[in-house]
Amino acid sequence: MRILIITDAWKPQVNGVVRSLTETARELDGFGHQVNLITPLEFRTLPCPTYPDIRLSLFPYRQVAQRIAGFAPDAIHIATEGPLGMAARRYCLKRGLAFTTAYHTRFPEYIHARCRLPLAASYAWMRRFHNAGQAVMAPTQSIVDDLSARGFRNVKLWSRGVDTRLFCPGERARLDDSQPPRFVYIGRVAVEKNIEAFLRLDLPGCKWVVGDGPLLSRLREEYPEVHFAGVFPQTELARFYRAADVFVFPSLTDTFGLVLLEAMACGTPVAAFPVAGPLDVVGDSGGGALDWDLRAACLKALTLDREQVRRVAEAYSWQAASRQFEQHLRPNGDHAAPAWAAPSAGE
Repeated sequence: MRILIITDAWKPQVNGVVRSLTETARELDGFGHQVNLITPLEFRTLPCPTYPDIRLSLFPYRQVAQRIAGFAPDAIHIATEGPLGMAARRYCLKRGLAFTTAYHTRFPEYIHARCRLPLAASYAWMRRFHNAGQAVMAPTQSIVDDLSARGFRNVKLWSRGVDTRLFCPGERARLDDSQPPRFVYIGRVAVEKNIEAFLRLDLPGCKWVVGDGPLLSRLREEYPEVHFAGVFPQTELARFYRAADVFVFPSLTDTFGLVLLEAMACGTPVAAFPVAGPLDVVGDSGGGALDWDLRAACLKALTLDREQVRRVAEAYSWQAASRQFEQHLRPNGDHAAPAWAAPSAGE
């Protein structure tokens, strides 16, 4: 299959969307498919208001149309709802081409957190965007159910994986001279991550934040006792996960949370709120503690068996997740759909 993926989120951004697409493209290539991506690296861009790390492509329709026509894909996947995604959607609808989409991010909640736009308005726009495709892929069953209840059609589960060779138990080096227990957050430092719910907690030991984002400078000033380590490449994150006694995930809006799997793969238990993402990935598996009292979750996570935590993460693989992605693609053209594209029982 010639598979074209269009995404507004791409390197040098470091986030779950980029990681998911990178790993999926690599796996699809290993399955024998030819994968091509349209990303912001090919376009003139400007920084997204309130989030300059995200680059928005300027007037991309003509170039996107040329790229799609030139590649002549058997299957088209629109990963994001930004300018590139909208241009690809427009082209596909004009040409009668089938395509799938993905719901990576709770943009209605993110936008509401920044400018208080009513959720109903943004969900109406998102529903219109995604329902034009043949299927929308969501990362957890909770999100599948939520989107279906909101009127999104043909929502399919596309889970995620973790590199258990890169993220694995090992030497638990000290983080500077900080005292244990060490509670660590790794991810974007932005309002939608609800980081202050963690930073405000009265916990023993010390707190660490690894990452960058628009809130970093303010939080450094307001929480001088917290260790802000900055940004590190993915290959160096494992040492922070291993050194942590608990990985704290305070987000209320993430659709999955790849960092949950990365922490657990290193044997570090998770403390989080019982919301979509942690409920699906951690649940009552023994990989962490979920509680609306985040402090209670942090203290309970300290008591968990790190070997059991690792076993929970081992159940997730990028190969299995990419097979799900492959199954949901909708082929274009006159050829018959390959065997792997046939509907599963009950679908």
